[in-house]
Amino acid sequence: MKKSALISKSLASLGVFALAGCASIVSKSEYPVAIDSKPSGAEFTVTNRDGVVVHRGETPETITLPAGAGFFQSQRYTIELEHEGCKARTAVLDTSMDGWYIGNIVFGGLIGLLIVDPATGAMWKLPESVKYELKPEKKNSSARTTARHESSAAK
Repeated sequence: MKKSALISKSLASLGVFALAGCASIVSKSEYPVAIDSKPSGAEFTVTNRDGVVVHRGETPETITLPAGAGFFQSQRYTIELEHEGCKARTAVLDTSMDGWYIGNIVFGGLIGLLIVDPATGAMWKLPESVKYELKPEKKNSSARTTARHESSAAK
């Protein structure tokens, strides 16, 4: 009786793995992403591919974002950063295919390959961290030149 129970449990476990997607089992569909800037303290806004603002914050900060945007569709984020004395910057945060998704081919998970991982977004991944450099704003040199000319003319 013990041997048959062990076989039943083993077959049930195997069935769960066969029906689930490889990336769904080993990986995840939402990722923590550390967002940083140089200089730090920049205000940022994260917008998803549909134009919906999903987060506002100040660098450095770690936020959790879903990697999928729908069935077989990866998410794509636009990050707008602003810091006093620096030029505003817009950057794209893209997903890439999770290597565990390909594991469905190797381990025979056709349901995971075609249904589970694409539906849950587990076939995609996001980077662990991103850091954006903000460039200083250039001072208006024509205003300084004009002020110098005016003071010279006054003498």
